[in-house]
Amino acid sequence: MRAATAPALLALLGATLLAACGRPSGPASLFPLEPGRRWVYDVASEYENNVVEHQTRTITTEGEDRLPQGGSAWRRRSADGVDWWLRVDDGGVYRVASKSDLEAEPVADAHKRYVLKAPIAVGTGWQATTTAYLLRRRQEFPPEIRHSHPAVPMNYTIEALGEKVATRAGSFEHCVRVKGVAALRLFADPVVGWKDMALTTTEWYCPGAGLVKLLRDEPAESTFLTGGKLTMELVEFH
Repeated sequence: MRAATAPALLALLGATLLAACGRPSGPASLFPLEPGRRWVYDVASEYENNVVEHQTRTITTEGEDRLPQGGSAWRRRSADGVDWWLRVDDGGVYRVASKSDLEAEPVADAHKRYVLKAPIAVGTGWQATTTAYLLRRRQEFPPEIRHSHPAVPMNYTIEALGEKVATRAGSFEHCVRVKGVAALRLFADPVVGWKDMALTTTEWYCPGAGLVKLLRDEPAESTFLTGGKLTMELVEFH
């Protein structure tokens, strides 16, 4: 995307979800964690070589788990085999651990990895790691840059409140727009040499619905690398 006792966390989630029909009252209303929720997204990746890829991403909330490292957290799962454990407190919503289907146990985050940081106000900022989802090498294997650069620092800022967003799942109001900016230094080609490649993310979080749209831009414009744009749009949720 922090720690609270289970009863306090449930109370906080309930209060914020009741306020979902109005303006956002806190991070939990914008990133629902209670069990039984389901989101389906269409993910379209358009590369600079004119290749377009589509996939469907389904995310569900699975309830509260005890973690091997101690304490409990709310688990969200992606149908492609990745789980995340999150907590919420006065500071915001943050991830504490993650796990792929290839890992036996959840891997704890060294620090709080915020998804949304309080206060929900224009100018609130935080930092979390990202990777390159679209940048690829043209003639090397594996081509994906994320294998060699798995943790790139990205600076996030709440840019706007009260946004309206139209998606295939419906139209949403009182949404929060978050901008993430990072730079990844790579060897572009023999003429340009090393270059700071921009990684930019724009996300919209809406009360009661969570993340409804995401835009990712990773331009390369070099002879050694190719980049592209990604659009993730909500098509179904409950």
